[in-house]
Amino acid sequence: MNLKVKSIERVGHRIKIIDQTSLPTKLVYLKLEDFKKVISAIKKMQVRGAPAIGIAAAFGLAMAVTKSRKFDKNFITKVSGELKNARPTAVNLAWAIDRMIDTFIKNSPADLKKAETLLWKEAEKIQEEDRQMCLEIGKNGAKLINDGDTILTHCNTGALATGGIGTALGVIYTCRDQGKKIRVFADETRPVLQGARLTAWELKQEGIPVTLICDSAAGTLFQQGKIQHVLVGADRIVKNGDVANKVGTYPLAVLAQRHGIPFSVAAPSSTFDDKVNSGNEIPIEERSSNEVTKGFGTATAPKGAKVYSPAFDITPRELISYYITDKGVTRGGRT
Repeated sequence: MNLKVKSIERVGHRIKIIDQTSLPTKLVYLKLEDFKKVISAIKKMQVRGAPAIGIAAAFGLAMAVTKSRKFDKNFITKVSGELKNARPTAVNLAWAIDRMIDTFIKNSPADLKKAETLLWKEAEKIQEEDRQMCLEIGKNGAKLINDGDTILTHCNTGALATGGIGTALGVIYTCRDQGKKIRVFADETRPVLQGARLTAWELKQEGIPVTLICDSAAGTLFQQGKIQHVLVGADRIVKNGDVANKVGTYPLAVLAQRHGIPFSVAAPSSTFDDKVNSGNEIPIEERSSNEVTKGFGTATAPKGAKVYSPAFDITPRELISYYITDKGVTRGGRT
């Protein structure tokens, strides 16, 4: 399956990314050749989505060695720590960096050239494996979706957020390619509107019917019987099955349970974190108050208004119908 959108591409010793903060009005590409620029792009959400930031960080570590011409263990450890701290909630970032470090230690490259080659190849492997996992997620998840279904989704979980066709949106693309007639309602996803700016844009590129709604309108759709399935992604799935995802996911799960609608989480194996027991232990990133009070440069609240803006929330296992992964589909805790 070939999509029009590619979030990250390697170009020599640089990567080219879509600047997601410029969408949907402009399609802007950035070329990053320094790991600090990768960190900045992750923090600013110019590149975002749990798998995509993991891939970007892996390339960032390779860039650091290439540009600095250093490859000793202390340098690798220092850069890795900076990359990991760019965004704390999504586990794919730390997972990708840990894998890069493990590969480096295991192979103990003897010179700069070997270190460079090793790290760039490993980053490419991480990206290719994510591409393959997205394809499998799409195939597995499509089994849950019937011809004619209307799907509600939240945030962005497609090619912009991954190294492939996406997770939740990957399921939708696969259904399309199987000939299923499906429609999508996309939450706008406050406060930075990933659903409005990114998901609606991405689906339109692929010719999939999408209707944008305010986050607060989701309950009305459930009441009206217009939704047959809720599909979301994940930034971290912990040992007991709790899920961290973009804030606003938890209330959708509650609404889906109330109305008897399946609620499924689509994510690659790299998003699972067995080191954390429950959602209560997941660090939740808080974003700048300006994203709420001065969204996109326009004042939308009185000066000095206090703001609480968590970037993610936790959906407990008992509200989840299915986990859709590259390994298959497993039942959640919802009965």
